[in-house]
Amino acid sequence: MDVLCSVDVAAVRAEPSDDAERVTELLRGEPVAVEGLRDGWVRIQTAYDYFGWVREEELGGSGGDALEQARRYLGTPYLWGGMTERGIDCSGLVHMAYRWIGRLVPRDADQQEAAGAPVAEDHLRQGDLITYGANEATHIAFWLGEGRILHSTEREGVDGVVEEIEPDDLKAQRRRLIRL
Repeated sequence: MDVLCSVDVAAVRAEPSDDAERVTELLRGEPVAVEGLRDGWVRIQTAYDYFGWVREEELGGSGGDALEQARRYLGTPYLWGGMTERGIDCSGLVHMAYRWIGRLVPRDADQQEAAGAPVAEDHLRQGDLITYGANEATHIAFWLGEGRILHSTEREGVDGVVEEIEPDDLKAQRRRLIRL
């Protein structure tokens, strides 16, 4: 069973005790597999193959809508390499939106493109992704429908996460339509 870290930071302990060695930390929204339970502690395996114990109250259910999570970042400034509300880039937005619902997806647009299943334009639905670029994916955006996208961008007059009509110059660089 997969669950998510439901607190900002949760210590992963070697044994089910606050005094046990800290093995690593979980961050809010990070998915883990449950291995067992003991006296209010949960034995988990992280997505990075760490094993340990976390307090039961620090974990919650998984699921949700990645597009809804991406909208949490509306107005966040664009920052190359950023992944927080202080600044975020296009692929960081996709990565974090999925992370909030308990899915770890690759970090960069070209990796996200490779991980996605192709979608025909007439089957494109809200929340699917569009990649852009010449020789490889260098930009990614959520499809909203009716010609609109949600993405983090930096260009004249626009800086950050916005919902907008897909700009013509970006549309001309479309590479793939994908679903994660």
